[in-house]
Amino acid sequence: MTRAVEALEKLDLEALRKEWRTRFGPPPPLRSVPLLRLSLAWRIQAAAHGGLSPEVRRQLKRKGAVQAEGLGLGAGAKLRREWNGKVVEVEVEEKGFRWNGTLYPSLSSAATAIAGTRWNGPRFFGLRETRS
Repeated sequence: MTRAVEALEKLDLEALRKEWRTRFGPPPPLRSVPLLRLSLAWRIQAAAHGGLSPEVRRQLKRKGAVQAEGLGLGAGAKLRREWNGKVVEVEVEEKGFRWNGTLYPSLSSAATAIAGTRWNGPRFFGLRETRS
């Protein structure tokens, strides 16, 4: 098993997909080589060692659906920042974040729409510290 996981380091995207097909059937629609490599390594190890324990599975089921970061601020909260010389404002709603008349499911999708490039929403609006 250790050698099988180590061998993944040398494989490109198509070879990783082929390995997945051979072991587990159709591969996930990932295009990220590092992510597919990690996922495949986990599956190989889980097959060898039994995967998640029943207790961990129970704990994960209890957690419920993941709530988009920022929704905890409460409906009606407004997040503002200056972007390209203009103040932009996003309003928190029960099911997402509204900007410019459009409801986005996550703060990151709203920030990406505002900036025109991919952004981490909580970081864009200052809800997280930036990395040093």
